[in-house]
Amino acid sequence: MKHFLIVTNKLKDPQFVWTERIRGYLERFGCTCSVYAGEISKETWRTILRERKERADAILVLGGDGTMINTARDTADGRIPVLGIRLGTLGYLTEVECGNLEPALNRLLEGAYAVEERMMLSGQVIRAGNLLADARALNDIAITRNGRLQMLYFMIHVNGILLREYYADGIILATPTGSTGYNMSAGGPIVEPGARLILLTPICAHTLQTRSVILRPEDEIVIRIREREGRENQPVEVCFDGGQNLALLPGDEVRITKSEKSASLIRLSEASFLDVLHQKLSD
Repeated sequence: MKHFLIVTNKLKDPQFVWTERIRGYLERFGCTCSVYAGEISKETWRTILRERKERADAILVLGGDGTMINTARDTADGRIPVLGIRLGTLGYLTEVECGNLEPALNRLLEGAYAVEERMMLSGQVIRAGNLLADARALNDIAITRNGRLQMLYFMIHVNGILLREYYADGIILATPTGSTGYNMSAGGPIVEPGARLILLTPICAHTLQTRSVILRPEDEIVIRIREREGRENQPVEVCFDGGQNLALLPGDEVRITKSEKSASLIRLSEASFLDVLHQKLSD
């Protein structure tokens, strides 16, 4: 590898100490680096990838899992592998620690790494038959209330068949990568990230019989927001990967399928997902 894009979370590296350390180290080996910091929109990434794709071998992300998720998701069209460098607490995606920085970069330059393809979700918001939004998620798509503590009413269809009507605080659709995020906090199962499946987990469902449902990656899930007679409509929103929010109205539908694109993540460590999980759960 000779050409790198470096994406820095300015809140985690405000003085660009780690950013400049990485750039300086790579340039000593004859590499070239382009540094980007702050919030980068999908439109900006399209321009960057169009201009830099032929000159970028990898994207190095400095920050936490949130920065890593956003970058890997929004650059998936470029098929450039992404490596996370952790600035902060233990994460599941940012595997390189600052104390092990130079050895990790050496392995990268020597080609001693693997690339994992991670499944993503595609979510479409439909209002009165019109496409309102179309977005991807590497971790999860969550539908939650945005107001008072009142339960929501959902109808969920899978491949055109009614699965269940839910009274709950929300619904999470998660990938295997996202199983250790909001899904886990809501009591959903933890899944090996290389698996291919879709997790459906209710948030604080108002029933004793509700459990997470594991669906095939080929399934189409449609979640319809319903009104409750005699009650004021509760504000509802759909959130993609914890950051892209859109208000929903009664009658709106959120259609979720496996994305045609996948996120390419670089793996340097020989530690398995279960090793990382054991460490995380032991903290």
